[in-house]
Amino acid sequence: MVSSVNGIKNELLRLARLARRGAYAPYSRYAVGAAVFAGSGQIFIGANIENASYGLSICAERVAVFSAVASGERTIRAIAVQGSGKTPAVPCGACRQVLSEFGLPEMLVVVGKGQAAKTFKLGELLKHPFRIPV
Repeated sequence: MVSSVNGIKNELLRLARLARRGAYAPYSRYAVGAAVFAGSGQIFIGANIENASYGLSICAERVAVFSAVASGERTIRAIAVQGSGKTPAVPCGACRQVLSEFGLPEMLVVVGKGQAAKTFKLGELLKHPFRIPV
């Protein structure tokens, strides 16, 4: 278990690369892996899973977040994403919205291509998340 968000970036990128091996992407041939750093300090991974009915496919980021939430987590502190393309895999709009449900605008989003990485804050990627007042 790791406690520092800044100290976790490289480990999250490494685990996202490993998670990418579990991707099921026969249609796009674009494998993506993700690793989330949850509020408890635990790390959860996910890979994209495609379906012949494209709307039923799910991104690696949401697989990792949903795995964390299904395990009882309610806060995501950081996420790393590694794609198999030529440029870093930045989370799509749906994933950004899901991340906003469980992370603060300051949450780190690390996108990598090999060993190179770029870091954003979630608030930079999703300026106006959808919210329902409770």
